[in-house]
Amino acid sequence: MQSRTPAELATIALEVASQAALLLQAGFRSRPAVGKKARIDLVTEFDLASEVLLRQRLSELTPELPLIGEEQGGTPTTELAWYVDPLDGTTNFVHGHPFYCVSVGAMRDGRPVAGAVVAPSLGLSYHGAIGELAYRNGEPCRVSDSVELEDSLLATGFSPNYRREPPHDNFEPFLRAKRIVRGVRRCGAAALDLCFVADGTYDGYWERSLHAWDLVAGSAILLAAGGRITGLHGREPELSIGHVIASNGRLHEALLELVGEDPQRVPLPSA
Repeated sequence: MQSRTPAELATIALEVASQAALLLQAGFRSRPAVGKKARIDLVTEFDLASEVLLRQRLSELTPELPLIGEEQGGTPTTELAWYVDPLDGTTNFVHGHPFYCVSVGAMRDGRPVAGAVVAPSLGLSYHGAIGELAYRNGEPCRVSDSVELEDSLLATGFSPNYRREPPHDNFEPFLRAKRIVRGVRRCGAAALDLCFVADGTYDGYWERSLHAWDLVAGSAILLAAGGRITGLHGREPELSIGHVIASNGRLHEALLELVGEDPQRVPLPSA
C-alpha cells in the first residue's frame, strides 16, 4: 500500500475538487431539478454527478483509500480515508447564490490530515495539510490577528435538525454574538466558512450538527493556516458529530465563553 504524505493528499484533493467544481459551475443558474432528503435538505443532479466524479477520480489516484461521501455514504473508519461533500451549499446553488463549493478532505483517527475546497462561482480555491502551509488561490494564507471580540467578524449556521429545539437551535448564541461583535455572517456552506477563517476573512465560526464531510477539508486548511478548532465544550472536536467552534486561536477562549456550551448546564445532543 502506497504511503501518502499530507502534502501529496492536499495536492490530490485540490486536483479532483477543481474538476468537480467545473462540473458544478457548468450547472450554476441552470434551475436544476430539486429533490428533498428532508424538509429543507435539498439534493440536485449536480450533487450526485459531482460525487460520482469525485469517487471515480479518487479511486484512480488513491485506490488504497476508502471514501465517505454525503450522497452515496460509506463506512466511517479510523484509518486514513477521504471525506467528500460534492456540493456544500446546495440550497445556495439551487437559488443562484454563489456561496457553494466542493470539499475534499482526508482524515485519520478522527483528525483532519489534508484537504481542498473549491468555490467556482467565487473564483476561490483553498488547500492545505497538517504540518504544511495553507493556500488560497495558490498563495499562502494565514488566520487573522484579531484579539478582541468587539473587533471581530464571525460566521455561523443553523442546523435543520434543531431548528425548532432550543437551546440547540443556535438562535440564542447568535443573538449574544450579534450584541457584542462587529458582525455575524450566515452564508450556508460550512467548508467555505472554515476557509474564510483560515484566510483571515472571518475571525471565528461556530455551528452545530454538521457532518464529517462538511468539516474535514476546511478543518485541515484552518489548522495549516494557524487556526484552532474544538467542540463547543472546548475539547477535541468530534467531526463526525459536528458541534464545532473554529477561530484564529487568539479569540478561541472568548468565543467558547460567548457561544459555547457548558456541559454541566446544557448537554449537547449527539446529532
